[in-house]
Amino acid sequence: MSEIKVPELAESITEGTISEWLVKKGDKVEKGDAIVELETDKVNVEVNTDYTGVITEIVAEEGQDVEVGDVIAKLDENAEAGGSDSDEGEKKESAESEKSETEEEKSPEPAKEEKQDKQDESSDSSQDVIASPAARKRARELGIDLSDVQSRDPLGRIRPEDVDSAAKGGSDQKDSKPAKKEEPKQSEKTEFDKPVERIKMSRRRQTIANRLVEVQQEAAMLTTFNEVDMSAIMQLRNERKEDFKDKHGVKLGFMSFFTKAVIGALKDFPLLNAEIQGKEIVKKNFYDIGIAVSTDEGLVVPVVRDADKLDFAGVEKEIGDLGKKAINKELSLKDLQGGTFTITNGGTFGSMLSTPILNSPQVGILGMHNIQKRPMVMPDDSIEVRPMMYLAVSYDHRIVDGKEAVQFLVRIKELLEDPYDLLLEG
Repeated sequence: MSEIKVPELAESITEGTISEWLVKKGDKVEKGDAIVELETDKVNVEVNTDYTGVITEIVAEEGQDVEVGDVIAKLDENAEAGGSDSDEGEKKESAESEKSETEEEKSPEPAKEEKQDKQDESSDSSQDVIASPAARKRARELGIDLSDVQSRDPLGRIRPEDVDSAAKGGSDQKDSKPAKKEEPKQSEKTEFDKPVERIKMSRRRQTIANRLVEVQQEAAMLTTFNEVDMSAIMQLRNERKEDFKDKHGVKLGFMSFFTKAVIGALKDFPLLNAEIQGKEIVKKNFYDIGIAVSTDEGLVVPVVRDADKLDFAGVEKEIGDLGKKAINKELSLKDLQGGTFTITNGGTFGSMLSTPILNSPQVGILGMHNIQKRPMVMPDDSIEVRPMMYLAVSYDHRIVDGKEAVQFLVRIKELLEDPYDLLLEG
């Protein structure tokens, strides 16, 4: 009998949640086959088996939290497909046949069904609880219902020590359990008798929430705003877009201009391309630009590596490929790791102005917004209607002063309003 365990995923990822089993008990698998999809903090990854044989047991159910090294399934390398289920079915049928008469004499059927209903109810409620595999095992050993256990984890995850703590008052909890089930469930009605719905947060959503709170607590985050006249970029795109697409096979979009402008500004203000490590400032002499992408499961930030070494076509292709992978859930951990500065485009959804939150440990993020035509006073005091965009840069004031942040954003504005040199340089 061979054990299938959660493999090493990445340096910063030690646990995940069983998202979906791709096989079932009794299935024959070959070495290298994907057998389960695991949801981690960043992406969903498929776990492959190192053995050829038949799945004899699914140890970790869908929705269960597991850690690297945990056994999630067992496999028999000498069994035949379906053999395990068939043998078990025959044994079960034989056992039921032998016990049928004595079962009828011992207990009336309604009582048996009532007991089974209570067991099912307890099992269902426990599965909805976020708990580590060790905590679930401990709860089974002690006969504790996980739904009755209070967690001390900030994210609400139950650990073995929480179960042990609940077990100390075991008799009181067990005695009060029947009365508790008769009480109205808070998940169904509020105190004003209004309908509500409770939805379990995915691991990724929990991580996003936790990290956003951490950034707000740890970083001295401030935001500075400016606006950019998009006339020159829009004119340049109209002039070059057909030739650009014919030559490179990709559209000339806005993101390549903003990526190149950000890199140019980062070279002038390198502290916005740094991070804090303990008591040291680590200035990065490379430019891996994160591009925020919204998916159904939350925001992800795939990284364009060495963006300064790519031309406009290279940036557009890389952003396009990463965006497709994000939507199709094909991003790898490598696609998301690292990054020195992030760009997020709320204008895609119609945002006029917002405050982007830092992507820790980065100390700077640029927020793009919707393009809107507005009357602008020109240098000769004439008024013209121009396509304008508000820009926002959030920064960590611990290492970036306000003066640098303002000048950094002004430099981006200058590069975008005179993009011909930027295009030639890129």
